[in-house]
Amino acid sequence: MNDEGARKAREAEIVAARLKRFRLARRLSLRRLGEMTGTSASFLSQLERGRSGASPSTLVQIAVALGIGVADLFEEGVDGHHVVLRRHQRPALPESGGCRKTLVSQRPMHEFEVYIGEFDVGGSTGDESYSHGGTHEMLVVLRGKVEVNLDAATYILEEGDSIEYAPSTAHRTANVGDTRAEVMWIIAPATSAADDLNRYVAGKALAPGRRE
Repeated sequence: MNDEGARKAREAEIVAARLKRFRLARRLSLRRLGEMTGTSASFLSQLERGRSGASPSTLVQIAVALGIGVADLFEEGVDGHHVVLRRHQRPALPESGGCRKTLVSQRPMHEFEVYIGEFDVGGSTGDESYSHGGTHEMLVVLRGKVEVNLDAATYILEEGDSIEYAPSTAHRTANVGDTRAEVMWIIAPATSAADDLNRYVAGKALAPGRRE
């Protein structure tokens, strides 16, 4: 086998292993994933065993169904459970409304996803409340004092307090204290699509007290 053939064989092996890992992490059967991607259980079984390939368009459909990027199927790395993510390495969204939101949980997503929100004094998640998918959400105040609006109800939470609610409930969080505030959101099950997760830019989280 020449170098090109060896490279393609190794690539197929990586895709096969990572596809199976992501599918099992999502608790999807081969049949269900086939229904979601317009393929079949037998085709996906062959793909997971490295006995067949897939077109780029099919890989895109599979990645979307799994809530990952296509590149995630090709990245070779350590699959252990001891993955360290330093604070300064957290993928982050651009600052908006005095709030910086970073992603803590990492792919492959399992039963939940975790985000950190850092608020300047007066900062908030936005002028309007919002809702999203999932069945359960918990907010934990790590620092400061925040106001949480859930539909018509308003709650004032301080460091160490937490609140649970359905993500489908219109909600909004704002810093109402006189110092910076920090909260953690835990959402189950993980529902963010690949496009949503890809908006987070690695290494853009700010250390406490720093401004760009």
